[in-house]
Amino acid sequence: MATQTLAERAETLRPTGLSPLLTTAQLMARYGVSNWTVNEWVKKGCPVEPTSFRGRRFDLDAVRQWMAAQAGTGSVPAQRTA
Repeated sequence: MATQTLAERAETLRPTGLSPLLTTAQLMARYGVSNWTVNEWVKKGCPVEPTSFRGRRFDLDAVRQWMAAQAGTGSVPAQRTA
């Protein structure tokens, strides 16, 4: 099976009501931040999806909502805006 983009994965999952979960590395790439920054976000309450294995997964929609709620407080570390 060929690798799908996030948009393709989201489209595939849309009929099921699910959204793709991102790894820490994918979240870092999406926002242009370091692993340290993602760890700080998690410490400050960034939503993390439970997994049955070691590692974290992030629901992009939940992360976006959390970031929007944090925007006015200044408690989210800076991110690249590109």
